[in-house]
Amino acid sequence: MRRTDTTIDPAAPRARSGAASARDILGPPAVVPLADAEPPARIVVDPPVPDWLAQGRVVIQYRTENLRVVGVFGPAALAVSPRIGHVHVTVDDLSWRWADASGDAIIINKLPPGPHRVLLELVDANHQTLDRETIAFVVPPTT
Repeated sequence: MRRTDTTIDPAAPRARSGAASARDILGPPAVVPLADAEPPARIVVDPPVPDWLAQGRVVIQYRTENLRVVGVFGPAALAVSPRIGHVHVTVDDLSWRWADASGDAIIINKLPPGPHRVLLELVDANHQTLDRETIAFVVPPTT
């Protein structure tokens, strides 16, 4: 196995033309508090995975911007920087919801065939909504 050692000059342009840095993809390191005001948190939600939807499984992938999804709750966690929080999930405008702090895809099984809506709310550690997105889809009849 060949190993290449590289010295990186932080002020120099990116060595690999067009390559995104780790910070570009992951954001700032979670171990260093942010010195500046944090930009607004945002949730980006994909539609359900079609192949699984046809099998009666709703699998919804999402990602967050400017917030790390972790299972830490309560008013003291509001001071953590970079910002942390979790996701509230509501199905079909029901009066109840659940909290998800895994950061993984949301999986819902056994929804009846027909139209449905899933609301994903990005919330802070004290359950205050920072951003939200609703996905509408149809579960096809199973054959």
